Amino acid sequence: MRRFVWPTFAILLCSSLCASAQNDGITLKATEVAEGLIMLQGEGGFTGGNISLSVGDDGVILIDGGLENYTQMLLDAIAVHTDNPVDYVINTHVHGDHIGANAALFLSGATVVAHDNIRTRLLDSGWQTRDGKRPATVGELPQITFSDAMTFHLNGRTAKVIHLASGHTDGDAIVHYAELNVLHAGDYFFNGLFPFVDLDSGGSVAGFIAGMEKILSLSDEHTKIVPGHGPLAGKADLQRAVDMLKDADTRIAALIENGRTAEEIRAENPLADYHDDWNWSFITTEVMTDTLIRSNSN
Repeated sequence: MRRFVWPTFAILLCSSLCASAQNDGITLKATEVAEGLIMLQGEGGFTGGNISLSVGDDGVILIDGGLENYTQMLLDAIAVHTDNPVDYVINTHVHGDHIGANAALFLSGATVVAHDNIRTRLLDSGWQTRDGKRPATVGELPQITFSDAMTFHLNGRTAKVIHLASGHTDGDAIVHYAELNVLHAGDYFFNGLFPFVDLDSGGSVAGFIAGMEKILSLSDEHTKIVPGHGPLAGKADLQRAVDMLKDADTRIAALIENGRTAEEIRAENPLADYHDDWNWSFITTEVMTDTLIRSNSN
């Protein structure tokens, strides 16, 4: 059975593309999600995962930081909304398209916050670059870590950071702004796209589905959800993603239960009817199929 080492491949590919696209009209689009809470999303090219920026009298909180190549663009975008430096940056997971700005933000005075497993993985495996892995620097590592949850009480609202176990990776967190009815879902939500379940970094399809259902349980019809990738969303968008992944997983599991080999399943293309709506350049229909085959074969 084929195995895909997605984090390394993705970071190398994105770094290469981004390095050549700095002057190709790529920008960070700002969307006000609530008063004092802004979503920053790459437009015109891939800058990494979606970012949330919380500004107010008490401090500045950043959720994720995109790819390292676009750090200066990020700092410029932040400066549009506040004259103050970032106080805290929360990493939702370990992938380089979300934590690339850690070092620069640390040097500007920010404290990096993440789940215990993110620091452990960076210490054990190092920092991925275009040329391979190297030891992570002090600024690239989280300085504050947590196991289950922690809460920020700043700018007249709470930001509860909640660990969701073994879904996208083994070190994921979502951020819930209860007073604002806003959730930053990180890569537990790819809006309108097949999701990346990183089986090589402690993720699992069952855990991914459980995590999405946890986010649903914190949502209502008025909740705004910042996905890891894709446009700003609501509960109905997330429900659609949950329903798709559950059904896709059930289809693959049934074929394996009936004795089909991986090659036979690929040839049958059981997710063909999802292709037009969910396929994208990174997680294609074939890749999603292979992920579900591997998940159900363990």
